[in-house]
Amino acid sequence: MNPADELRTAAQTLRTLATEAASGSGSNRWRTKRHFPNQPGSTFTSLLTESGTPLMGGGGRNRVPYLHAPVADYIAAMHPGVGTALADLLLDQADGDDEGEINPWALAAARAINGSAT
Repeated sequence: MNPADELRTAAQTLRTLATEAASGSGSNRWRTKRHFPNQPGSTFTSLLTESGTPLMGGGGRNRVPYLHAPVADYIAAMHPGVGTALADLLLDQADGDDEGEINPWALAAARAINGSAT
């Protein structure tokens, strides 16, 4: 597979997973809610849709939390290595490409991450 095909394949995989996750959760924007924010060291956090619908549920007898499959598949695909690579790409774009232009798709991604996307 040549590099352009690799990029197209990754983009299509990510787009499919994102679409399925948004459909499965009923929202294309998610947020977290920190529980006990005033307690030092507390890391209890909920994953919610933008409107506040929980994306995690209890796991029955074992009480192991679970996610709906499309949401979990998307989260797994967006693992820390993906975040690091995206951060590198955004930093590379911050100063513009060879012509001094910032790619509008990179800017759209940055705005989505920063919460200012509409």
